[in-house]
Amino acid sequence: MREERILMVDPVGEEEQANELSLRPRHLEDFVGQSKLKERLGISIEAAAHLGKPLDHVLLSGPPGLGKTTLATILANELGARLRVTSGPALERPGDLASMLTNLDRGDVFFVDEIHRLPRVVEEVLYPAMEDFELDIILGKGPSAQSIRLDLPRFTLVGATTRKGKVTAPLRDRFGIVDKLDYYDPPELQLIVARSAGILEVEITEGGAKTISRRSRGTPRIANRLLARVRDYAVARADGVVDDQTTLKALEIFEVDELGLDKVDRAIISSIVKKFGGGPVGLSTLAIAVGEEPETVEDAYEPYLLQIGLLQRTPRGRIATGSAYTHLGLEPPATPQQVLPGT
Repeated sequence: MREERILMVDPVGEEEQANELSLRPRHLEDFVGQSKLKERLGISIEAAAHLGKPLDHVLLSGPPGLGKTTLATILANELGARLRVTSGPALERPGDLASMLTNLDRGDVFFVDEIHRLPRVVEEVLYPAMEDFELDIILGKGPSAQSIRLDLPRFTLVGATTRKGKVTAPLRDRFGIVDKLDYYDPPELQLIVARSAGILEVEITEGGAKTISRRSRGTPRIANRLLARVRDYAVARADGVVDDQTTLKALEIFEVDELGLDKVDRAIISSIVKKFGGGPVGLSTLAIAVGEEPETVEDAYEPYLLQIGLLQRTPRGRIATGSAYTHLGLEPPATPQQVLPGT
């Protein structure tokens, strides 16, 4: 059995993991936001039910915290199927994948998080499993090695990735449904915060929910984390009610500014502006300057900084925009950095 090798990719504590699980909606109608994606998935689910066959394989991409894992759980619930969960880094050898595939039942949803990190030898074993629902196993080594083909039950593979470009073309082409999750609007996040507050039995005002939603970087996971931290402040230092003023004081203590930037975000744009003259600066150099891994900077921080226009990527490196200078309280340079069209 492979369940013991499920990899939790988010560096959160046990309490926050438990909260995250309890706050996740279990049905498509309860999932807030991503309306067009929900409609497309709903159509595919209904069609699969009418045709009496498992749902096509699904590939979901987007920045961390937008709901890819939640949607995999919802798909399993809507299909009335069992969900089996693992991650790309946990499947180190073909045997790891084979042991999970051979334990699937017809209609099961097999969720692979960070699927772009599958080793190539494992990925190649996955191809016939996805296309023909067959598994090739090699017994022995050398001239005496034998290949055995096992039939697999028809299952639905749901892959999630924060880096769709890293998913190889042969793997990507084997998914029947390929879709992307976008950042959420503040009104959508406000609904999510209000819903989570109800589940956590947190007394919250409309102003408090609105302030949290505006500083959540368009990400439900961050919204729920901020709600938990503001609740802690409200209980410890206020009257327990998460209102607008209490929220503002709490987020000031936790160093989340009006754009939702935290210490690392500000360190990134500050380093580009103050240490590297506004850029361009390479990713590896920038990561060293802020004390983070290059992948962490690129996957967890850059997307939002790009989204709100504080950062630009060019062939020569990262460049801080005039808005980044303004946000840091600095005067933008008289001659802005030249950015090539289409970069």
